[in-house]
Amino acid sequence: MKQATPYNIQPADRLSLVTEYYFSRKLKEVAQMNAEGKDVISLAIGSPDRPPSPQTIQTLCEVAQQENAHGYQPTMGIPELREAMAHFYQKWYGVTVDAKTEVQPLIGSKEGILHVTLAFVNPGEEVLVPNPGYPTYTSLSKILGAKVVNYNLLEDDGWQPDFEQLEQMDQSKVRLMWTNYPHMPTGGAARRETYERLVDFARRHQIVIVNDNPYSFILNEQPLSIMQVPGAKDCCIEFNSLSKSHNMPGWRVGMCISNPQFIQWILKVKSNIDSGTFRGIQLAAAEALTHNDEEWHHQANITTYRSRRKIAEQIMTTLGCRFDPNQVGMFLWGKIPEQYPDAEVLTERVLHEARVFITPGFIFGSNGSRYVRISLCANEEKMKEALRRIKSLEFRV
Repeated sequence: MKQATPYNIQPADRLSLVTEYYFSRKLKEVAQMNAEGKDVISLAIGSPDRPPSPQTIQTLCEVAQQENAHGYQPTMGIPELREAMAHFYQKWYGVTVDAKTEVQPLIGSKEGILHVTLAFVNPGEEVLVPNPGYPTYTSLSKILGAKVVNYNLLEDDGWQPDFEQLEQMDQSKVRLMWTNYPHMPTGGAARRETYERLVDFARRHQIVIVNDNPYSFILNEQPLSIMQVPGAKDCCIEFNSLSKSHNMPGWRVGMCISNPQFIQWILKVKSNIDSGTFRGIQLAAAEALTHNDEEWHHQANITTYRSRRKIAEQIMTTLGCRFDPNQVGMFLWGKIPEQYPDAEVLTERVLHEARVFITPGFIFGSNGSRYVRISLCANEEKMKEALRRIKSLEFRV
C-alpha cells in the first residue's frame, strides 16, 4: 500500500507578525471561569451596556418588516445615512460636510483602519502609531506589510504628541499618522492646539493624519473634531462612530470624513471588500444621528458615566493607583503602585482573587506597561460589587 503524503499546510507568513487580540484570548478564560461558577465582573471592554434611543430601535424594527428592505445596499451607503452623518457634523462640531462626496459610512472604525491603510500605504512604507494607543493601528499595519513607527505619548504631556520629537524623526517614508482624541486608553482630552499643530505637521511633511474620534461625547461637554481646523479636510481623515456615543457597538456603524478624493480612494478599496450594511441598520442610524438631542446625549454620555466614574475612582484608589481626575472618555486610566513589576501582575491578581476583569495597559504599548484601565460600561450595581470584592482583599498600598 502506498504511503500517504503528509498533509502539512502552513499559514501565511503575515500571521507570525501578530498575536490573537488580547481581549479575544482573555475573554475565553473569563468565559471558562464563569462556566465554573466564579461570576467574573468585567470592567475591561468599552462596550456600552445601555440601549440606543427607543426611536432608533423602532426604526430598525419597522424597516425589518418591509418586504423590499432586505436586498444588497450600496457600498457608499444610502443617501439618508450620508445626509444624517453630514447633519451630525454640522450640528455638533460646526463642520460643513458634503453628504455626497465627503462622507463614507463604515462597518465600524476597525474596518476603516483596514481600508485607509490599503488605500494609502504600500508595503514597506511607514505609519506613525501612538504609544500607548489602540492595538489595531499596529496589528493591521503589520498584516498589510506597513512598517510601524511609534511616537511617544506621555503622562507629563497630557498624552499629547511631542512635536519636537516628531520633527526629529525621519518622515520620508511615512504615509499615515494615527491619532485618537479624546485618547484611548489614557483619557487625554482633545485640544484645539494639538489639532492645529497636526494639520500643520501633515502639510509640511506630506502625510495624512487619521484622527479616530469615537469618544468625543463621553464625559465631555465640548466635543471637538480635527475637521474644525481650517484646511484639515485637505490632509486629514476623521473616523467617528455610533458605537460609543449612541450605545450601538454591536450595530457596527461608523463614518469617515475627508475630502472627495480621499473618500473616493477609500470607497474604491471598500467596494472590493464588502457590501453595504442592512438598510434597516442604516435608517436606524440616520434616526439616531438626526434626532438624538442634547438631553439624550447628556443623560446617556455624561450623567450615566459620571456616576459610574465615581465608583471607578474608588476602585483605583483601593488598588493604590493614581489617576488624572480630568481625563475623559468611557475608561479610567491609572498608574500602578511601585510594588508591582508590571500591570499584568496586578490585573491577574484582581481577576483570580477578586474575580474582577480589568485591563493591563501593556496591551496598548510599552508606555502603558505601568498602567491599568477600568471600563465604565457596567451598571452601578456591578461596579459597586467589584469595589466590594477588591476592598475585601485589602489591595490598598
